[in-house]
Amino acid sequence: MAITKEAKGEVLVGVAAPTPVAVKLKRAFGPDIDGYGFILPALIIIVCLLIYPFGLALWFSLSDAVIGERGHWVGLENFIYILTMDDIFRRTLRNTLIFAITSVTLKSVFGLGLALLLQRATKFKRFIRGSVLIPFVAPTGLTTLGWWLIFDPTYSQINWVLKNVWPIKLLGLGPYHWLGDPTLALASCIFVNFWRGLPFFAVTIFAGLMAIPQELYEAADTEGATTFRKFWHITLPLLRPVLAIVILFSTIFTLADFNIVYVLTRGGPMNSTHLFATYSFTVGILNHEIGLGAAISLFLFPILLFVVIFQLKMIRKESSYGV
Repeated sequence: MAITKEAKGEVLVGVAAPTPVAVKLKRAFGPDIDGYGFILPALIIIVCLLIYPFGLALWFSLSDAVIGERGHWVGLENFIYILTMDDIFRRTLRNTLIFAITSVTLKSVFGLGLALLLQRATKFKRFIRGSVLIPFVAPTGLTTLGWWLIFDPTYSQINWVLKNVWPIKLLGLGPYHWLGDPTLALASCIFVNFWRGLPFFAVTIFAGLMAIPQELYEAADTEGATTFRKFWHITLPLLRPVLAIVILFSTIFTLADFNIVYVLTRGGPMNSTHLFATYSFTVGILNHEIGLGAAISLFLFPILLFVVIFQLKMIRKESSYGV
């Protein structure tokens, strides 16, 4: 409790002496004990929601556990099995890489183009910028269900346009079974992921564009630089750190995507569109082989680790050049 007293005509405010427990903690941990107290809640959250689940998944992957039974230690047998005997896993690995690389590349290119268009918008710019975010902020399951209806062979609006809208119908395209053909099904999943993630790229890159000093463009105009040269020598170099960050986050989210593929295809047809997330869910939860499912999901960890390290090195490289 604070104690107020007068001394030499001044009012001084004193603080009650620390408790014995506080004194012992100060002596044990030093003067930084207050800092440890501030980070303790974050540390508890990390341990409960990250470290413990990861450790549990690691244990399951090294055991023959099934749902309802703890299982026994089997070492690397699960990993050896899925690498040598599981054809679906090898196809899943290929699908995941194709899915992530294609989707992130499309989002990067079209996101940059959309950001440049947003920068040039003059009328209704607030409405346009807000509308761009709708695919990203809408619930994933709901929007993907809408795309499932669009791709449905019976009610597909795309097939109707191909067969009935002139002059498109003159090309003789379709109808297609978008989610029944393995190649078209994977392409459909990639497109929906691209459609949903495009606003994240566009808005983030747009923020980076707004941070570029306009004096650089004015100086380039006085030198007679063309639009392409201004983009290549001013816009793109200054956007590289922003692009590196947004690509890093998008790659992580895309590699771990579950909702889009599960709602559209459930990994079908004939297990041809499985990603790591959907295949580990199918094996671990639906087939009750929790140990094998954990081993499949952990194969994503070294891929993500490689992506993070590579992107962070690129960011540091750009920073070292002063970009």
